[in-house]
Amino acid sequence: MTFLVGENCIKCKLGDCVEVCPVDCFHEGPNMLVINPDECIDCALCEPECPVDAIFADDEIPEGQEGFLELNIELSEIWPVISEAPEPPEDADEWREVKNKLKYLER
Repeated sequence: MTFLVGENCIKCKLGDCVEVCPVDCFHEGPNMLVINPDECIDCALCEPECPVDAIFADDEIPEGQEGFLELNIELSEIWPVISEAPEPPEDADEWREVKNKLKYLER
């Protein structure tokens, strides 16, 4: 099992999850974070730290977000690994409750 980052992270990228990760499995893109499932050790420390509920286990993927496992795999191969929380976007609070944000993902 692994954890992955879903749609709620898009345009929020708050990074609380990165600070507790013991293995540096997070990768940063322009407006989202992803988890490298090959590096994730399933410690579950990141999940409760996410203030926008964007992290979930691969066996508990919410309906409509099934494609995010493949997206995390794909993007973790090209985005740089991070070990410290990034600076969130200035308008992150405005995006917390927005749904259907996949169209805003920047690769």
